[in-house]
Amino acid sequence: MAPLGRPIEDPGPLSAGRIALRLIRPRDAEPLRKLLADNRGWLQQWEATHPSGRGIAPGSVSMRPTVRALRRQLRLGTGISFVVSYDGAAVGQLSVSEMSGGALQTAQLGYWISEHVAGRGITPVAVALGIDYLFSVLGLHRAEICIRPENAASLRVVEKLQLRYEGRRSAYIHIDGAWRDHDCFAVTRDEVPGGMLGRLSA
Repeated sequence: MAPLGRPIEDPGPLSAGRIALRLIRPRDAEPLRKLLADNRGWLQQWEATHPSGRGIAPGSVSMRPTVRALRRQLRLGTGISFVVSYDGAAVGQLSVSEMSGGALQTAQLGYWISEHVAGRGITPVAVALGIDYLFSVLGLHRAEICIRPENAASLRVVEKLQLRYEGRRSAYIHIDGAWRDHDCFAVTRDEVPGGMLGRLSA
């Protein structure tokens, strides 16, 4: 896959009511580290791990190098990392990866949210904002989300957004110490002429 081939500019805040996305910034490193540390029990079972067993638990060390790497992806046109905020406070992340230009024009989305705000409908709105940005601003054709079949909360997100089920990828990503199956859901720009946020609101 070829990246977009151009730097990704800051779109400014993308918002709907009390929920917003904004590009990750260096000063987000410590608030996000604390959120990850506070949510270890909540997030660990869904976190990517290295097959070798090496790795550092999210939230256990400074996130400054990670934020610098994520900002570098913007310049290369290979990925985007948004902070999810609720009433102005950071409550999670939405990441866009596997971005491709050329003949594919696609990207993959992943996300996490703090347990203390779970169940308030934040994640579906954040994902809708992200997909609308990919389609309307970056001009991509397709977006996909891959979810472990055991992750009921995340499956509810794609159900609310009415993403199309495309099948199961066996032993797809190393998560929480083992290779895990993932179910793939997708949407193309032509399927949501009124935008994903419009579909969710309807």
